[in-house]
Amino acid sequence: MAATQTQGKREGNIADSFASLSGGAAQPLPQRFLDLKKTLIRGHEDRVVDSWRRLLAELKQENEIITREGPKIIPSLDFHNLDADLTRLRGELKKRGVAVVRGVLPEDEARGFKSEIEEYVRQNPQTKAFPPNDPQVYELYWSAPQIRARAHQNFLRVQTEFMKLWHLSDPDSAVSISQPLTYADRLRIRQPGDAAFALGPHIDGGSVERWELEGYGRGGVYNKIFEGSWEEYDPWDATTRVPAVMDNYNGLGACSMFRMFQGWLSMSTTNPFEGTLMVNPALKLSTAYLLLRPFFRPIRGPDHVSSEAYLATDNWEFAGSEMTSELQGATPGHGQELNHVLHPHLDLDKTMVHVPRIRPGDFVIWHCDTIHAVDKVHKGTSDSSVLYIPICPVTELNARYLVRQRDAFLKGTPGPDFPGGQGEADHVNRPTEAYLRSHATVEGQRAFGFEKLVTTEADTVGSKKVTSLANEILGF
Repeated sequence: MAATQTQGKREGNIADSFASLSGGAAQPLPQRFLDLKKTLIRGHEDRVVDSWRRLLAELKQENEIITREGPKIIPSLDFHNLDADLTRLRGELKKRGVAVVRGVLPEDEARGFKSEIEEYVRQNPQTKAFPPNDPQVYELYWSAPQIRARAHQNFLRVQTEFMKLWHLSDPDSAVSISQPLTYADRLRIRQPGDAAFALGPHIDGGSVERWELEGYGRGGVYNKIFEGSWEEYDPWDATTRVPAVMDNYNGLGACSMFRMFQGWLSMSTTNPFEGTLMVNPALKLSTAYLLLRPFFRPIRGPDHVSSEAYLATDNWEFAGSEMTSELQGATPGHGQELNHVLHPHLDLDKTMVHVPRIRPGDFVIWHCDTIHAVDKVHKGTSDSSVLYIPICPVTELNARYLVRQRDAFLKGTPGPDFPGGQGEADHVNRPTEAYLRSHATVEGQRAFGFEKLVTTEADTVGSKKVTSLANEILGF
């Protein structure tokens, strides 16, 4: 992704990343967003209208399949059979945009991470968390288990293999998918009964930026959708993502690194409804709907007709001269949020499905455009605990971020994307560079920016060039 803002951020927590959690009332978007919407579809309005109709028909069918299948629809792979499972499930992985990889870390090792983190917090009672009175998500980035997990050779292998689901439409694109870079994110230890961390359906990586010409538009990521040809849109083309900007507003928690996938490593056994992840496994269709929704409006409202009549294709019309600046669920500086009122055809009450039963050491992965949420209430009897760890390729921007993140690690402060302050700078038993080097292979040290990156024979011309540039940026 292209350059984003780099100034330091104020202190805060995960609630600041989403309008619904931060407590502020949504304000109407300024006139320039209406002008933007008109610009995006000017000259091909008819094609956009036709594509909307096709999309609603396809969505209705897919929603029925997702509702019927539930968690079973999510591809499940075994780490010890990774290559074969990736080959066998490739089509479903690209369609669903989400996966569970079983047994990436030994179960005992992953389970032990949680008690180690709890001891770290006990030793450092100044640790910030959300909500402050009943912590569920901790502002920790540099605990020993997080360091070891990110650098674990099994983890690095999964990251490398999953990046291969992406491709480069232009071999000169400045991105390498042959080795991952580390992105230091938070962790969650969600207790039974918690209802505060009720993060509804959302997509990370910005919000209004998905429509902005100087956002994702810089790479033309969604051009096919705005041209009325959503069927031709490719969610897996990394070439378009490299120039894109995800954070034009320096949002707290907004990610300025290009994450191909988000993910978390489980430290607990968690069933559906026990404080776990929910996803909408219709990657391409949900993206197209989100982006086209602001151009259409209902003729008859939901209070005047049946649900079926309200959702009927002939009850929705192109907004035309009545179009407003609204981009449903998008607030500058926050993540993209979705709900059944603003995005009714996604049928989110039924199509947000739980990931299946998860055990310690399992890795849950989802495409960066996947709609995801967490259980509103943790109805289980034990904690739901995860380390957030995404999958990031080598790009110029990612390398520049890695330099700043490497400095943050050495100082013990939060990564550049996250709420500022002292973080873990004064924490007792915070890992050092020596700790990383003693627990990581050379591949793990590369991912952290402490060893020189290497190229492979399979790398494209652009991949080799950006790897060389990244090494210069990293000081090698």
